[in-house]
Amino acid sequence: MQFQGKHSDLTEKIIGAFFDVYNEIGYGFSEKVCENALAIRLRKLGLVVQQQIPITVYFEGQVVGNYIADLLIDNLVMVELKAIRELTEEHEAQLLSYLKATEIEVGLLLNFGPKAEFERKVFDNERKGSLSWIKQSQ
Repeated sequence: MQFQGKHSDLTEKIIGAFFDVYNEIGYGFSEKVCENALAIRLRKLGLVVQQQIPITVYFEGQVVGNYIADLLIDNLVMVELKAIRELTEEHEAQLLSYLKATEIEVGLLLNFGPKAEFERKVFDNERKGSLSWIKQSQ
């Protein structure tokens, strides 16, 4: 698999690790088990892995909501994991919400379902503009 664009080398490493872990543990484990296994594999590759990252959404400077993303890799790629039958548009929307609410531009949706699935999403910060749901650094 060859990706072009932002953080393509990193996303290829993450997806490769995802398939390695999937081939070892297969389908049927909880999302948390899959998250922990993938985090171990990614750290063995020398990547910086943060788990359960809080995301705060703002509107007109006030907090209007909170999310928890599964993984953040090298402070560049947000990863949302699922362990479900198949990915849906709602799952893609969830990942895009995380990207919209942060300065992270690249996200991966990885499913440890009966069939291994992944989606790569990019939301450029230029397109985000001065969106009110990202708290601006002061």
